[in-house]
Amino acid sequence: MLDAALIQQCADPSLKPPIVEQFVTAAGANDPLAVTVKSGGRLILIPKATTPDEAIAIVRQYVGQAVVRVGLTQFPAGVGVKDASDLQPDLVDACENLRKGTAMFAKVLRIVAKWYGNPWSDEVFPHIFDDAIYAWKTGEFEGVRVFQAPDPGGSATTDSASSSDADATDSSPEDAATESPGKSRSVGSAEMRIDLSRIGGKYTTGNLRPSFAAKSDIDGCAIKIGWEMTLK
Repeated sequence: MLDAALIQQCADPSLKPPIVEQFVTAAGANDPLAVTVKSGGRLILIPKATTPDEAIAIVRQYVGQAVVRVGLTQFPAGVGVKDASDLQPDLVDACENLRKGTAMFAKVLRIVAKWYGNPWSDEVFPHIFDDAIYAWKTGEFEGVRVFQAPDPGGSATTDSASSSDADATDSSPEDAATESPGKSRSVGSAEMRIDLSRIGGKYTTGNLRPSFAAKSDIDGCAIKIGWEMTLK
């Protein structure tokens, strides 16, 4: 488990501490000097580094010829580097590696969330997180090279989305799907709201079912049709 003080001091502030811990547990390493080298999808056996100098020497030896991951976050060492000599020893510094890795992972989360249609919620976020971990490990998501792709911007956690929803309740998807009792509706009107933002991707299977709510008064009848989609 990562030290809470290290997370507070070094992790990207757009990620909440629990997300940082989940990320490092799922995709990182316990050893700040850990170096992983893969070529053609096959792991290359290398000597275990015992000093920062040894670790960075191994990285410089293989970067550009193989996929090299380094440090607590298993940061992709070759990203943005044109020459191996440009690699800095701070890659194997615990704080700096955590800073670089969490900043990059936050971008990957935003890329994945944008593909989902940015549906930040407690129900959808686990799917986004799992896909972001997969993208972190492979470097790609739905044909996008996530490390080289531009940052789409926006929030990277459900907590961030919740705070923005509090300031803009009229545009919230949850608020749009439910009507407060005090609001009036036109007689005989009908509305249909269907969220198809998830259709067309890798996790498109699910159940789409209608739900009905009817309300009548002395002048007529108002009907609301809602659609609920359960992802699998």
